[in-house]
Amino acid sequence: MGRKVAYWASTGIITALMCFAAFSYLSGDPKAVEGFAKVGYPQQLRIILGIAKPLGVIALLLPGLLKLKEWAYAGFTFAWICAFVAHFSAGQKSEAIFPLVLLVLLGVSYVMRPANRTWRAA
Repeated sequence: MGRKVAYWASTGIITALMCFAAFSYLSGDPKAVEGFAKVGYPQQLRIILGIAKPLGVIALLLPGLLKLKEWAYAGFTFAWICAFVAHFSAGQKSEAIFPLVLLVLLGVSYVMRPANRTWRAA
């Protein structure tokens, strides 16, 4: 029971935050636009991530799609490692902590996921 709660709590937080981030990226929220500019990322990446994040959320939440779930976990991992490095390199040490927190939550979600949400390579 505890594994199930940990899985759904961590996954729920991640998916909610990613939906919010996607909306802010795609709506052109000035904070998002400014944030990408501060770390030196092109605005096109904001649009790409704004599309990719909800797709990752869908992959994590829908039953089945086991191989796609692995890719979603990997994609979020790569994105948050890049976000950490970008913030840290830009001297934004306090902002660099948030992607690490998300990585921890993602790790909890990955490790605690039920067997029916796990892809086993043949």
